Amino acid sequence: MDCDRCNDPAVIYMRYNGVHLCSRHFTESLEKRVYREFRKQVDLDTGKTIAVAVSGGKDSLVALRLVKDIIGTRRDSKVVGITIDEGIEGYRAGSIELARKEYDEQGVEYRILSFRESFGHTLDLMVKESGINPCSLCGVLRRWAMNTAAKELDADLLATGLNLDDTAQSVLMNFCRGDMEKMSRLGPHRTVKEGLIPRIAPLRTIPENEVYLYAMLKKIPIHTQECPYAVSAIRGLYRDVIGTLEDSIPGTKYAILRSYDKLREPLRDRYGGGVELDECEDCGEPTLGRVCKTCEFLRGMGLSVRL
Repeated sequence: MDCDRCNDPAVIYMRYNGVHLCSRHFTESLEKRVYREFRKQVDLDTGKTIAVAVSGGKDSLVALRLVKDIIGTRRDSKVVGITIDEGIEGYRAGSIELARKEYDEQGVEYRILSFRESFGHTLDLMVKESGINPCSLCGVLRRWAMNTAAKELDADLLATGLNLDDTAQSVLMNFCRGDMEKMSRLGPHRTVKEGLIPRIAPLRTIPENEVYLYAMLKKIPIHTQECPYAVSAIRGLYRDVIGTLEDSIPGTKYAILRSYDKLREPLRDRYGGGVELDECEDCGEPTLGRVCKTCEFLRGMGLSVRL
């Protein structure tokens, strides 16, 4: 099948809009969509330091490459990188090396922060000794570490590689749980709360398979190994449900995203607009209660943040 915009062979058929695109027109399309979304989320009229969270996987490496391209040679703005080493044996070391190489190639200042450095234990050891669900534990500790590293780098914004699939899954998970308060806190963030670096998601309108294809066409080396703890993640169930719906009703993922975007402001007005955050009595990070979730987990394991 030929590209709908030229006579070159198509590399993708986008079922949700019925379009065939060749490699050139596909990459141009993806870059334009990311640029539009980035400009919706980021005001570049004033200088910005944008930290990109890079795991070494396709989404984060594509996000780093595109954010760096968008910022370009602006003298008033810069891109920095953050990589978190959870301490997962046989998994994380390879992805960190890919992230480090990409940072060096792009000329990006970066910070690699480990769980062992921050909390005294690796994730492997914490899971083994505590029995806590590894994905729940990792998610909380990673958010703490990324926010801490972003502040160390004086970042104004923290960009993640969350794609359309990730976003749709998060929306559906919170809806099914009836957790509207947590849904109100999903990114991208438009308000600044003291001590928290607002997050942006430049890839939130790009399906996962398109991110992967873009990385392949641009020859971006990526870490493809799946986290060994992923089998225990409930998110996989929602991924399968949404995938089945998308196969039967192309455009389902975009419909979920559009629905969420219509609800975002009312949800934030209802649950987050006037909420005042306190400082965690253990680590000083912003929290709704006396102790943040990270320190709550750590207390239960007889650990504490290493300040």
